[in-house]
Amino acid sequence: MHLKSISRRSFLTISAMTAASLTLNWNQIEAYAEKMGSKSDYPTVVIGAGLGGLVCGAYLARQGVPVTIVEQHHIPGGYATAFDRAGGRFNFEVSLHGTAIHDNGAARILREIGVLDKIELVTLPEVYRLITPKLDIAVPQRDPEAYVDLLVQYFPDEATGIRGFIREMLTISKEVDTLSRNKGRFFKLLFPFQYPSMWKVRNKTLSSLLKEYVRDAELQHVMTALWGYYGLPPSRLSAFYYANATGDYLQNGSYYIKGRSQSLSDALADVIEQSGGKILYDTRVEKIRIENGTACGVLLEEGQEIQARAVVSNASVPVTLGRMLPRDAVPEDYRNALAGYKPSISSFIVWLGLNRDISRRIKSFGIHVASGRGPEVDYRSALQGGIEDQSFTVCIYDNLYAGYSNPGTSTLQLLALCGYEPWRRFEKEYAKGDKTAYHGEKKRWAEILVKRAEKNLIPGLSDMIDVMDAATPLTNWRYTGNPEGAIYGFEQSMDNAFMKRLGNRTPVKGLYFASAWGNPGGGYGGVFRGGQSAFLSLMEDWGGSS
Repeated sequence: MHLKSISRRSFLTISAMTAASLTLNWNQIEAYAEKMGSKSDYPTVVIGAGLGGLVCGAYLARQGVPVTIVEQHHIPGGYATAFDRAGGRFNFEVSLHGTAIHDNGAARILREIGVLDKIELVTLPEVYRLITPKLDIAVPQRDPEAYVDLLVQYFPDEATGIRGFIREMLTISKEVDTLSRNKGRFFKLLFPFQYPSMWKVRNKTLSSLLKEYVRDAELQHVMTALWGYYGLPPSRLSAFYYANATGDYLQNGSYYIKGRSQSLSDALADVIEQSGGKILYDTRVEKIRIENGTACGVLLEEGQEIQARAVVSNASVPVTLGRMLPRDAVPEDYRNALAGYKPSISSFIVWLGLNRDISRRIKSFGIHVASGRGPEVDYRSALQGGIEDQSFTVCIYDNLYAGYSNPGTSTLQLLALCGYEPWRRFEKEYAKGDKTAYHGEKKRWAEILVKRAEKNLIPGLSDMIDVMDAATPLTNWRYTGNPEGAIYGFEQSMDNAFMKRLGNRTPVKGLYFASAWGNPGGGYGGVFRGGQSAFLSLMEDWGGSS
C-alpha cells in the first residue's frame, strides 16, 4: 500500500461515506445544536418523501428544526410503497424483497429516529433461492459457514477460494460497521492499516475481486447472483458496494417489513409530524430559490413560496440541478463532472393476485431464476429489452408469514431488470396520456414473464391469475420523476462509487442531497444513510460555523 497515493479528495469522500453510515456522536450533535441557538431560525424544506428525505426530515424534526417535506404523490415512501387492486382484495408491494435491518447501521438509524420499534420485521426463510440450469440452492440466513459448505458441495475444487471470497465480504462489512461504531473517526495515514480490506478493494470491480479467489465461470455467476440488486454486472460494479451489502446480508440476515414497505414509510412520516414537522402531499416543487448564491426556499407549482434556511433534495440529482435551479447557480465544473454519471438501470415488474393459496406448493420467498448465460450477457439483454431470455426474480409473499394475502389467495411479484431504450419510443405519447400502444407492449411483456415463471417454477400459473398489473421504466418515471425510471439513482460505476461517490453536500450553499443519487447510493440501507448524512452535514454547517 502506498500512503502517498491517498489523495485529499479520496479522504474527503471517505469522510462523506463514513458519515453516511456512522452512529451519530450525539455529544457533538448537541454541541452543534447549542451553538445554533433557536431552532426556529433554521426552517428546512425537503423535496420528496422518499426514504432518504423522510430519514433526514425525521432527524431534523426530532431536533426541533422546523421541517416541511413537499411530496408530489399522495402517500410517502417513493419506491417504498404499496397499492391496492380489485377493490382492496389485493395489496401489492412496490419494491421490497428483503433488507438488512439487524444489528447494523440501518437498524441504528431507525432506532435513533424512533422508528425501529414502530415496525415489525419478518425474517425471510432464506437470504434468497437461486435456480440455474444446473443447480437449485437456498442461501441460509445468518450462517455464512453453511453457505460456504453448500457451495463446496457443488464446487469442491474451489473450496479454498469460496471460503476466501466469502470471508473477504464479511470482513469488509465488519470493517464498515467498525468504522460506523467509531463514529467515522480515523487517522488518515493509518486508514489503509486500520481498514485493510476496505482499502484493498477501493479501485476494484466485483469481477476483478472475485477472480482473485475462484476460476470456475459458473461458480463466479453463482457467487455474484445478487448483482441485479446493485444495477450493474460484475465487470462494472464496485466490489466494495457489493461486498459490503452482501456480507451484511450473510452475517445479519434479510428481513421484510410486515404490512409492506408502506408501513416503514408511514412510520417515518408519523415521526416527522408528531415531532412538529409538516408533509405536503400532492404538491410539486417547481424551483429552488437562490439569493446571493444560497438556497433560501422553494417555489411550488401553484405559485406558493416556502422560505427556508436550507433545502434538502430527495428528488433525483439531474432533475434538481436541471429543472429546479438556474443554470448559473451551479459551478460549471460540477455540472460537467455530473454529466459523466449515468442513471441506473430500471425495472419491469408484474404483480399477480392469484385465486388460490400456493404458499405450501412452492418453497422459498425470493427466487432468482437464472438464464445460465451469466450476468454480463443478462445485463446487455436487459438494456435491450430481452424479456424472453434474461434472468428474473419471483417473490411469493405468502411464504413470508400467514395472512399476507386474503384467505384463499396469493400475492406474487415477477421482476426483471430493464433498460429505458425499449420504452423510449412510447415516451412522448405516454406523457400526453396516449397509452394505447404502450399498454399493448406492456401486456405482451407481462404475459411473457408469466409464461416463463409458469415453465420454470409454478406450473399452471396462468390459470390461477385473478388480477394482473405491471410497471415499466415509464411507470417509475411517472411516480418518482427519476430520469429513465432509474431504480438505484446514479450507477455504482467505478467513477462514482465508494471513495468517489457523489457527496451529499453541494457547491450551492444551503442545498443538500438525501437520496440514492448521492452517497452512499441505492437500496433501503443506502438511502437511510444518505438521509442521515444530509442531516449530519446540516448540523455541522449550522453549528460548526455559528
